[in-house]
Amino acid sequence: MEYILQPWPWYVSGPLIALVMFLLLYFGRTFGMSSNLRTLCAIGGAGKKAEFFNFDWKSQRWNLIVVLGAIFGGFIAHYLLSNPINIDLSEATIKDLNALGFNNVGQSLLPAELYSWDAVFSFKGILILVIGGFLVGFGTRYAGGCTSGHAITGLSSLQLPSLIAVIGFFLGGLIMIHLIFPILF
Repeated sequence: MEYILQPWPWYVSGPLIALVMFLLLYFGRTFGMSSNLRTLCAIGGAGKKAEFFNFDWKSQRWNLIVVLGAIFGGFIAHYLLSNPINIDLSEATIKDLNALGFNNVGQSLLPAELYSWDAVFSFKGILILVIGGFLVGFGTRYAGGCTSGHAITGLSSLQLPSLIAVIGFFLGGLIMIHLIFPILF
C-alpha cells in the first residue's frame, strides 16, 4: 500500500502508458476524452438535428469505458489513495503563487481560491467556467481532439497535426498563466 500511495516514477508510469498505447494502436483504436461527448450526443439522438452526430456510435462504446474509468479512478484516488502530505514545491514557485493571491500554497492540489464552492459560484467563477468551457469545446472541435488525444495518441502515432496542436496547447497555457491570469486575479 505504501508503494501505491507514493508518486510513481517515470520508469513505471511511462512504460505503462506506452503499453496501453501499443495495445490501442494494435487494435486500431485511438485514445481521447473529447470524442466521448460526440458519442454521448449521438446516443441522445443529436444525429437527428446535426449531421456531425449522425454516425455509428455503437462502434465507440468501448471508449465510454475510458470516461467511467476516469470518474471511478478519480473517486478511488481521492477517497482511498490520497496521501495527505504537503506538496514539495520550490521556494520560487511558492513566492510566485503567493504573489498571484494563493494562500496555503503546497497544502492542497486544488487551491481553494479557484476550486471552493464559493469561488465557483462567484460571478468571476461562473464567467470563467462559461468562457473557459466554450473555448475548450471550440478548441477541441477546431483542433480535431483534446489534449489527451493529441498528446498521447497523436504524438505516439507520429501525427504532425497532433504535434502542432500540442505546441498550441502549451503556448496557450503559457499565455494564460503569464498574461491573462494575472489580470483576472
